[in-house]
Parts: sequence; C-alpha cells; structure tokens
Amino acid sequence: MIDLAKLDEHRELFGFFAGQLIYPDKETFALIREIEEADLPQTVKEPLFKYREQMLLLTMEEIEELYVDTFDFEKSSTLYMTYFKYEESKERGQLLTSLKAVYEMFGMEMVDRELPDFLPLMLEFLYVADWLDHPHAEAGMHTVITILEDGTYELMKALEPKGNPYYDLIKALRETFKRCLSQEVKVHESV
Repeated sequence: MIDLAKLDEHRELFGFFAGQLIYPDKETFALIREIEEADLPQTVKEPLFKYREQMLLLTMEEIEELYVDTFDFEKSSTLYMTYFKYEESKERGQLLTSLKAVYEMFGMEMVDRELPDFLPLMLEFLYVADWLDHPHAEAGMHTVITILEDGTYELMKALEPKGNPYYDLIKALRETFKRCLSQEVKVHESV
C-alpha cells in the first residue's frame, strides 16, 4: 500500500527522474550534478552516484546516442511501462485509457503526442499533479504506482546485463518507490 504523504515528500525526486529519462539536453542533464547536495537515503543515493559517475564520463553526443540506442531501438528497454506485459493487446489499450482517466481526475491534461504509460510522463505526473488531498488519491496512485512498479522492474532487468548506466537510475527510482510504501505496525497484545 502506498503512503501518500511519503509519496508527496519525494515529488522533487520524481521530477529529477523524469528529467533524466526524457531525451537528454544540456539543461536537464545539468541537474545530475546536484545529486551530491541532495539529502537522500543511501539506498537511493548509491545508485544515483553510480549513474552520475558513468554519465559524466560521456560527451553530450554520446549520452544522446546511448539514450536512443537504449530506449528507442530496443523493445526490451522501452519507456512505455505497460508494453512489457501487454505489448499491443486490447488489455493494454484499456489500461492506457484508465491511466489517462487517472491523470485527468487529478487535473493533468494529456497531450496527444505521448501515450499515458510513457515513464517520464508518469513521473512528471507524480511531480506536478494535485493528488495529495483528493478523495480518490489512494485508488489513483495505486494504479499509477502498480504500473510503474511492474514496468520499471522489467526495464531494470533488461538494462542490467548490458551494464547500461540507466540501470542505476532505474534502480534508484525503484528504491524511491520502496520508501513510499506504508509500514504496517504490528501491535503486540499484552497478556
């Protein structure tokens, strides 16, 4: 179960991840240098540092080429989070419609040029949408996070054997999701 308050605490980080997963440019990539100053838990900071170190060794042209080779030419590492499970099936279409409805319910208008399961768009939604005090926040966020969890797991599995720097970014993102889970407190009865 998602802890909405914890999810809200990580908005800035979701914005950072969204910026790193769109087609790279100098402005968004410059944010990678700010990781060092961020107050992050070690489980998130460690893979982010590794990602940063690998990316700083590349020129901007090499980063652009890596992005295209990784996300545009490989079905196994697509940024469309429902593609891994459903590919082009009818179920995927229904899920995309549901996801679009969630975005609209929380005040985010969809632009026709991207599908609702595009990872940077989903992360941008977590960053900017007004969902925290919404009466349907729990159900809506459950839908979004479930899709993100499933998709990023498959994406991370595809990137790991290739030694791709984006593996560490996705790993850090998944660690951030873990930090947003509710911690059930076990109550011990005294006898």
